Amino acid sequence: MLVQQQTIDFSEHSSLYDLIVPKDNLLRKINDLIDFSFIYDELLNKYCINNGRKAESPVRMFKYLLLKTIYTVSDVDIVERSRFDMSFKYFLDMNPEDDVINPSSLTKFRKLRLKDTDLLNLLISKTVNIAIEKGIIRSKSIIVDATHTLSRSNPFSAIEVLRERSKLLRKTVYIFDDQFKERMPKKNTDNDIEKELAYCKELETSIENEPSISSIPAVKEKLNLLKETVEDTQENLTLSKDPDAKVGHKSADSSFFGYKTHLAMTEERIITAAVVTSGEKGDGPELPKLLKISQENGIDVEAIIGDAAYSGKENLKITSEQNIKVVARLNPSITQGFRKDEDRFDYNKDADRFVCPAGHLAIRKARQGSKDVGTNQVDTYYFDVEKCKSCPLKEGCYKDGAKTKTYSVSIKSELHQDQMAFQETEYYKEKAKHRYKIEAKNSELKNAHGYDRAISYGITNMQMQGAIAIFTVNLKRILKLM
Repeated sequence: MLVQQQTIDFSEHSSLYDLIVPKDNLLRKINDLIDFSFIYDELLNKYCINNGRKAESPVRMFKYLLLKTIYTVSDVDIVERSRFDMSFKYFLDMNPEDDVINPSSLTKFRKLRLKDTDLLNLLISKTVNIAIEKGIIRSKSIIVDATHTLSRSNPFSAIEVLRERSKLLRKTVYIFDDQFKERMPKKNTDNDIEKELAYCKELETSIENEPSISSIPAVKEKLNLLKETVEDTQENLTLSKDPDAKVGHKSADSSFFGYKTHLAMTEERIITAAVVTSGEKGDGPELPKLLKISQENGIDVEAIIGDAAYSGKENLKITSEQNIKVVARLNPSITQGFRKDEDRFDYNKDADRFVCPAGHLAIRKARQGSKDVGTNQVDTYYFDVEKCKSCPLKEGCYKDGAKTKTYSVSIKSELHQDQMAFQETEYYKEKAKHRYKIEAKNSELKNAHGYDRAISYGITNMQMQGAIAIFTVNLKRILKLM
């Protein structure tokens, strides 16, 4: 049951915050910057208001998740730190003497309260509106790019992830007590997930039975991460792979298994839109969505800055209708004509290859015809027919018995004279200098807020992870610019 009216009960000890939490503390500045009541309004319909036990405030629960993203630790550790860190209690609108929640409540909050909520667009829209109100956003350009996130299932199997986490735990223990090796349980050497889970639990128990070791913060942090991994592996034991993740390509020779987050950002480095897809999706087709979301969030767009993946014919057509400049180099391979959505082959600019609807990358390409002689030249992309033979999407795409499977693109350079001329202007060259900013933002998301790897399974959880990570970096950026 959730009470309809939010109340804050101040105790006689609340004045301690004025002494303990400095004015320049990040959490104090975030609390002063934003009114989190919009979370309460958004999630109110997910609670019963007249039956059951009194529920924890959705605002406070959301703030716990925000703290987890800011400091990149486990649920257990973020709750434990909230027990004694006064800046955390201040941020959570708690009295100094108040007790904290049970860490398992965060899992239930994610699964039950945030389910079917468009948290990604909600949080981005909120921060963009704040940035506009504060007069931070002055530019009329958005920079677009995509960053990849590895699935929790990749590149390691469940056993390999468990072994890596248990190894980190053992190494940390040995730093403080090298003699503890003699008391460690015998490692599992079989490729059996049940035996590995049993070993991890035995390892947890042996360390927890030694308070002098388990109470050390560094050991405790690794221990809690292993526990989370064990619980998550047990819950998703039937999943050999993340069901929504797909293989994407960073180059013709390197790939990853996971997701892509397509981002739009202003020159002031405020993210204005994000779309999460599986890893095999091309960057270019997501541009119209990023543009529309950015405009709906109040951004006046006069130019879009990106790489060659965004200079496809359809994108140029859409932006020219709105008199928006596309600051992206033309690439002949993506200047292709109209195709039905179900027949779409996406261009991967990193690998310089096309990807079929099933997610398979072309193995080579060849150019046919002579430049400026007769008909247009054609780039022909060749696919691995062995994959085509067993592909579930082969009907209408691959004919049984065919020795090759190709996809050809006509190079229609005459359709892009205006864009080619624009590429030589000073305006284009000056705007193109801002593209590096989104690379730095991708790095911040991955290195500072754990966005290099998914923390759970499925695209819905990936969107939730992206929402809170982007909300965090946007708030930090707004505070810095203020």
